[in-house]
Amino acid sequence: MKTLLIALSLMLFGAAHAASPPAHPTQLEAGLNNPGYQEKPAWFKESFLDLRDDLSEAKAANKRVILYFYQDGCPYCTKLLQDNFGKADIADKTRKHFEVIAINMWGDRDVTDLDGKSVTEKTFAAAQQVQYTPTLLFLDESGKVVLRVNGYYAPDKFNLALDFVAGKHDQAGSFRDYFAKLKADGKINPSSKEYTLPRSLPQPLRLQEARKGTGRPLMVVFAKADECDTCAELFDDIFKRENVVYSLGGLDVAQANPDADTAIQTPDGKDIKLNEWAKSLGIKYSPSVVFFDTDGKEVFRTEAYLKAFHIHGALDYVATGAYRAQPEFQRYLQHRREVLEAHGFTVDLMK
Repeated sequence: MKTLLIALSLMLFGAAHAASPPAHPTQLEAGLNNPGYQEKPAWFKESFLDLRDDLSEAKAANKRVILYFYQDGCPYCTKLLQDNFGKADIADKTRKHFEVIAINMWGDRDVTDLDGKSVTEKTFAAAQQVQYTPTLLFLDESGKVVLRVNGYYAPDKFNLALDFVAGKHDQAGSFRDYFAKLKADGKINPSSKEYTLPRSLPQPLRLQEARKGTGRPLMVVFAKADECDTCAELFDDIFKRENVVYSLGGLDVAQANPDADTAIQTPDGKDIKLNEWAKSLGIKYSPSVVFFDTDGKEVFRTEAYLKAFHIHGALDYVATGAYRAQPEFQRYLQHRREVLEAHGFTVDLMK
């Protein structure tokens, strides 16, 4: 009964929260501000947040720009600052090739975008569809986003992202293409373990026909065993936890190797090869988890390293339909945490 009450509370959250009045425009919403504040590295750019000037100055210094979206109390931001930028090789490479500009996704400082429009940080973040922190947008000299990192990348993968953009390999292809070439050239040591998600839809995937009449949203896990350093944690731990298994019951689930050339049917009924579908979706991280509604339209995704609280939250965010009323995943997670704690559960974001 206790579990049912919590589930109902989380399901009802979307409509109730969407109808509530916004926070005062000069304040961050409670629980999303200073607690957990992390000092940025001193070498981050002290920007007036006029992105036109920032881009021009970076270009003059033969550098590119990284827009770093964060929020106070974000454990993955802490990992980025400590585990990634705390390594001398990563910090030195970033300082040499990039200007890093920090933007608070809930902040109220003025940002002048590349079109000269002045908005608040939080409005700018929403316009960039920032759902995770950290989110990093790598810009080329014209201000075009050449790589987007939605969430935390471990140091080795993050190093590859820096190399991809600093070396201007974006001019020759996608990050996925770059990664595949490194693997083909023997510059990456792949893992060979295979992972299986129970109750997956049968192969080859017929993602419209196989789901007729289920009435459930669809979750597709795109994973390549030889490129998936975090798959063991996801498949062998998180997906096997009792509360997560319960939430998975509200979804149709499927596994997909984004490199496979198998003929499949997409959730909206299109016949296509699996690797072509993955490319059209912009899959570049393994594992990426993409969610579709009952009509086959993508409604949400995760594409970075996440622990159980955030993975479980993503499952319920889609399975309960909360995403329809609350488009900001971070606000949903904040309320979810408050509900769980109010019912006596201890919430550890990194377990």
